[in-house]
Amino acid sequence: MSSQCYYIIFNSVPFTTILNWILSYLFASINRSSLHKFHSSTKSTARMTDTEIEGPGRHRNGDVLAESATKRDDVFDETYKEKEGPKPSMILVWRNIILMTLLHIGAVYGITLVPSAHVLTWAWFVFCFLTSALGVTAGAHRLWSHRSYKASLPLRIFLATANSMAFQNDIFEWARDHRVHHKFSETDADPHNAVRGFFFAHIGWLLVRKHPDVIEKGKKLELSDLKADKVVMFQRKYYKMSVVLMCFSIPMFVPWCLWGESLWLGYFVPGLLRYTLVLNATWLVNSAAHMWGNRPYDTNINPRENKFVTLSAIGEGFHNYHHTFPYDYASSEFGCKLNLTTCFIDLMCFLGLAKDRKRVTPEIVLARAQRTGDGSTRNRSG
Repeated sequence: MSSQCYYIIFNSVPFTTILNWILSYLFASINRSSLHKFHSSTKSTARMTDTEIEGPGRHRNGDVLAESATKRDDVFDETYKEKEGPKPSMILVWRNIILMTLLHIGAVYGITLVPSAHVLTWAWFVFCFLTSALGVTAGAHRLWSHRSYKASLPLRIFLATANSMAFQNDIFEWARDHRVHHKFSETDADPHNAVRGFFFAHIGWLLVRKHPDVIEKGKKLELSDLKADKVVMFQRKYYKMSVVLMCFSIPMFVPWCLWGESLWLGYFVPGLLRYTLVLNATWLVNSAAHMWGNRPYDTNINPRENKFVTLSAIGEGFHNYHHTFPYDYASSEFGCKLNLTTCFIDLMCFLGLAKDRKRVTPEIVLARAQRTGDGSTRNRSG
C-alpha cells in the first residue's frame, strides 16, 4: 500500500474521530470505578515498615529505614498528595497508537507462520524471548531500578545487550519510570497508574502524554547511580542502533544464516512475534498483577500475587510481595520457585559474576503477613 494511502486512512476525520472515541472510552471505563473506590479508601494507609534485610551484612530496622527515606527512590512516598481540581486532559500520541497497532497486527500474522517454521527457529524464538525478558527482569528491573544485587561488568554488558533486544526504552529511562511507579504507586504520578483501568495500565499509558506529575516527580529523583554506570549511559547513547541490531536484525538473520530459514519468517516470528509477547508479558505486571490475585503481605496496596503473570514474566508475578519488599532481589518469598529470573541471578552469583543479593528475613515476612496480609495462603505457586 502506498504512503499516500496510509496518509488518507490515518488522517481521515471519521477514522480519527471514531478511534479517539474508542480509546477514550477504554481509558475512562475499564475497571476505573471499582479501583478508584479501593484506592481512595487505602492510599493514606502506611506502607512498608518492616525493613530488615539480609545482604552483604544484616541490616536492622533503623538503618534500613533511614536508607529508605534518604537514599531509596523505590519506596512509597506517603507525603505525596494528588492535586485538587479537574484532571489534565488526555492527549493521544497518534504515532504510538499507529505503531502499536501495526506491531500487533504483525505479531498476529507471525502466529500464522509458526507451523511452517524450522524446529531450530522455534528454539531460537524461545532463546530470544528468555534473553530479552532477562534484560528487563534481571537487568532494568532488579539490578538497575532496585539495586537489589550487584553485577560485574561482563554481566552488566550482557544484561544491557539483552535489554536492547527487549526494546522497552533504554535502561536509564526504564529504571527512572519504575522508581517513580514505586514511589508514587496508584497515584497521578504513577506512569501506569492502575486506578485508571486495565487498558491504561497495560498499554494505554504508552499511547498518551504523561501526566504532568509523572514528569515532575521523575525529574526530582536521585539517579546518580544510573548516571555513574558507564554501561547504562553507553546503552542510552547508542540505544536506537542497539535496538535495530538486537531486537530485529539478529533475531531475523541468525536463522537465515545458520539453518536456511527465510528472512520473512525470521522477521515475523523470532522478531516481531517474540518482541510483542515480551512486551505484553511485561505490561501484565503493570495491569493484571495490580488487579487480580491475593494479597498475603499487604492489603493496603493494589498489587497482587498472580500465577499467570508469574509464569509469563519469568518470576515477576509475586507482585504483592514485591511492592511490600521492593529491595528483595528474588522479588518473592520463595526464591527460585517458579522464578526463572531469581534462578538466573543465583547462577550468576555461583559463577562469580554477581554478589550482595539483598533478601528479606523469613521472620520479617511472616510478621508483615500476619499484620497487614489478607490471611490467604502464601503458596509457592504465586
